[in-house]
Amino acid sequence: MGEATGRPAPREGLARDAIGLTEVLFQSITHMAPAAAVAFSIIVGAGFAGGALPLAVLVALVGCLSVAYCIGELARHLPSAGGMYTYVARGINPAAGFLVAWGYAFAEPLGAPLLFLIFGNVVAGTLSAELGWSADLWWIWALVAAVIVFVLGYLGITISAKTGTALGLLEIIVFAALAVWLIVISGGDNTASVFTLSEATVTGFEGAGGVFAASIFSILAFIGFEAAAPLGEEARDPKRTIRQAVVYSALGIGLFYVFTTYAAAVFYGPDRMEGFAAFANANPWDGLAREAWGIGWILVFLAVANSAIANSNAAANAATRTWYAMGRIHLLPSSLAKVHNERRSPVVAVWAQFILGVIVALGLGFKYGVLPAFLLIATILTAVIILIYIAVNISCMIFFLREQRDEFSVFKHGIVPLIGIVMFVPAWLTAVGIPAFKFIAKLTYPLSLVGPIVGLWYLAGLIYMAYLYARKRERIDDTGKVFIEEGVV
Repeated sequence: MGEATGRPAPREGLARDAIGLTEVLFQSITHMAPAAAVAFSIIVGAGFAGGALPLAVLVALVGCLSVAYCIGELARHLPSAGGMYTYVARGINPAAGFLVAWGYAFAEPLGAPLLFLIFGNVVAGTLSAELGWSADLWWIWALVAAVIVFVLGYLGITISAKTGTALGLLEIIVFAALAVWLIVISGGDNTASVFTLSEATVTGFEGAGGVFAASIFSILAFIGFEAAAPLGEEARDPKRTIRQAVVYSALGIGLFYVFTTYAAAVFYGPDRMEGFAAFANANPWDGLAREAWGIGWILVFLAVANSAIANSNAAANAATRTWYAMGRIHLLPSSLAKVHNERRSPVVAVWAQFILGVIVALGLGFKYGVLPAFLLIATILTAVIILIYIAVNISCMIFFLREQRDEFSVFKHGIVPLIGIVMFVPAWLTAVGIPAFKFIAKLTYPLSLVGPIVGLWYLAGLIYMAYLYARKRERIDDTGKVFIEEGVV
């Protein structure tokens, strides 16, 4: 048709070569939401690990860095918007790839409403404290965040990713500067004991049990470094940029988490850390900033609010690209593979993410309250993503043994993936409430709902997979396709 009309044929699929390493790197960094993670996700773990919270963060860093390395190795050979499910389909088998896709399609879209709740809580709480506005108006600000993210997603990956880059730099600079200041004024209170089990003294969560329970929320803070993977069809030189982005983001932001958590622990006091999350009306980093910087607390407020928007934007990008990829191979409705004619954004998926995000954020926020809803969503997301991380590490071992044997290294493709698996298993068992070891502590309601919710989702996935195997086997097999290399659109 293009030749008959004298016009070039319309492009199909996502925008190719639209973003470079910087944008891809900050897709991962902003999805991790450094400021919001430090201010809300990680601090929840203080109620379990107490003064050993920095140790819990270090455990999460080692595990996530192993996954980042495995993703980077697989991305060199399998650049695809399917991301991790493509890696698992090729590394283990298409059935495992389908289950990863099923889990990711459920968990990743929860990232945006999770951050809508944080944005609503931070803005409403601050305006309530400073101007006397009602804190019950959190839902209005959550809607504002949802609209902003929808607009960025609709405008396309170039604008969305560049916005994320700018926002990500701001939050990192502010929190790093505050952490340095806290460490300096702590003086002789600086101590390495926060990296040992001796500070894990919370009743009922003493020792390793508290550290692994806290690591759930530390791992939550890391979730997102893999978000570069679904941009494999929109990035320039994806085999290099995806690999660099996931490894650099996990390592760099992981060290940032360890540094800032250490600063908070030594300044606030390791023996007081059990109650850290409740400090300053459940906004402890705001309280630290007011004590250390005075009026400079405003910078921390802006950094956290900015972080929530940047993270929800990055989460929406990853979710919509995964839905797009699954719609393309008909695992989800094919309408999700529809892209905007000019902006090349997956427009139907963007609308679906917006609607789902609003329903989840407002529905659970009104039912349980903002913070309990945040914790419930966070634990569900973490439980599913940890399973996927374990599957990716296993896939890395098998893929290089089976398909790239000449590149196989015992250390890189054997020991490194195994380290991550060992680190993640206790945290996953804690998240879903399986006391397989003595140090696995049970979580309280509503977090105790996580195991049944995740179990029901995967049960539905197994039933759907059985149907596909009986009727449309090719859809499962397509999870292993790399569309850039095979020219499939």
